[in-house]
Amino acid sequence: MTSVQPPAAELSADQARRIALRAQGFLGTPDRRAGVPGVLRHLGAVQLDTISVLARSHELIPYARLGAVGRRPVEEAYWSGGRAFEYWSHAACILPVEEWPHFAFRRRAYRSRPQWHHDLPDGAYDTVIKQLRTEGPLTATELGGAKNGGEWWDWSASKVAVERALMYGEVVCTERRGWKRLYDLAERALPDAVLNDDLDDAECVRRLVALAGQSLGVGTRADIADYHRLKGEQFDAVVADSGLVPVTVQGWAKPAWADPAALASEPRGRHRTTLLSPFDSLVWERARTERIFAFTHRLEAYVPKLKRIHGYFAMPLLAGGRLQGRVDPAREGTTLVARQVSLAGPKAVPPMAQALVEAASWVGCTEVRLERVDAPELRGPLTREIARVLA
Repeated sequence: MTSVQPPAAELSADQARRIALRAQGFLGTPDRRAGVPGVLRHLGAVQLDTISVLARSHELIPYARLGAVGRRPVEEAYWSGGRAFEYWSHAACILPVEEWPHFAFRRRAYRSRPQWHHDLPDGAYDTVIKQLRTEGPLTATELGGAKNGGEWWDWSASKVAVERALMYGEVVCTERRGWKRLYDLAERALPDAVLNDDLDDAECVRRLVALAGQSLGVGTRADIADYHRLKGEQFDAVVADSGLVPVTVQGWAKPAWADPAALASEPRGRHRTTLLSPFDSLVWERARTERIFAFTHRLEAYVPKLKRIHGYFAMPLLAGGRLQGRVDPAREGTTLVARQVSLAGPKAVPPMAQALVEAASWVGCTEVRLERVDAPELRGPLTREIARVLA
């Protein structure tokens, strides 16, 4: 591991928490004029996922920061005007188009990859590129079908080819239609200013480390590296030149780094009260969430039903700058169903009621129904508070 410079500042755990909240867009007045594109640029990556309960995760991210942004305008803000592309960052993510050059190191690594999970028949790759050149942009279905007819991973030759071209950077996904990727040639879909892979690997990683530090405000080596799924040794090689400064945080067992701009002023302003997607970058890294908020968060969608503790898609409640509970939501017609609610205590009742009613309204529901409340004594107060907010 690289040698660590003397810390530039010592932060309390509370200061680090508020710096993280401001960096992620939850503390202070949101920039509504910048809208969803501004949120995307600010975060640097918005994770995609197939699960849709209230809405898909990439819709929940701007909602949590800006409030009731229309769902169709959210999609248009991401995909119209060549603002963004989809690529492998923290996971499959929507990324600002300006970040295309920063992932050249990953595209080169994919091109030199010796083995793949799927074999590629001779000529299939060239056929897909030719088809996109003459007919594109196209979905996998329009390219000849995504599957061979077997299990979900039994991809067709055209699907294998176009996904490999996506990883190589010859093809880019610039939109989702009905959750299907829309593929186009990178040379046609991307601005000339970002198209070329001119940055060497070290510069790509240095820029991503700097941007991750800005988006997190303050973080450990693991926090910052994980933001774009970098390796720890990649972080070590560039952090000294990234512009981030070493800090110590009371109660954190490991060294940390901060964005100098985040240290320049005390975080102030109003706190958002909202439900968070489990894939929100504020909470997507479990160890960091536990360290900053003393809150254990786990996505249980892939846990067998009988072994779930908090539910299929438990959404943490952010209120007063802290995580004060969670709810596993569902929708039945025009009713938002709170299948399971967990609260930190009686003080969490009003913000949970507010968050549930606002989320219901955003997705077109007019009623909220409680099913299970983990603390039975809070069921009555929460029911009454929801009714009061709805009235």
